[in-house]
Amino acid sequence: MAKKEPKTNAMRILEKEKIRFEIHRYECEEFTDGVAIADMLGQPYDKVFKTLVTEGKSRQYFVFVIPIAEELDLKKAAKAVGEKSVEMIHVKDINKVTGYIRGGCTAIGMKKDYRTVVDESVKNLETLIVSGGKRGTQVELNPADYLRACKGSTADLVKNKRG
Repeated sequence: MAKKEPKTNAMRILEKEKIRFEIHRYECEEFTDGVAIADMLGQPYDKVFKTLVTEGKSRQYFVFVIPIAEELDLKKAAKAVGEKSVEMIHVKDINKVTGYIRGGCTAIGMKKDYRTVVDESVKNLETLIVSGGKRGTQVELNPADYLRACKGSTADLVKNKRG
């Protein structure tokens, strides 16, 4: 019998919400950027998303989820959540704020339900791939289900879209 794979908090939440997802695993000892992960999984860059955590002028935290090869436009991000400005949090604060570690951070199942905004390009996809809640684990699911699971909305978030 195959060894039972440990579930992450994000996977437990998806199962509880009866959301179908597929698990993609890859070898990873330490933080690896999303582009390298997409390459390991043989997936297109516009389908694999990264989770970024910011802090607004109001001292509230906000989560933005964008395609891995893109860069977050902080002005667009601030506008999307009604803040004067937002800044990326320090890497050392990721675990304290989210409960996840760098490279394993996902908008599903953070310590608190932070306001989450996903780049609008997600609307063009049948499925997207995001972190499964730990390094070496990604989950693939339907964008509408993902938005429901992370209580997210969509907006234009990236700098000068390519293509």
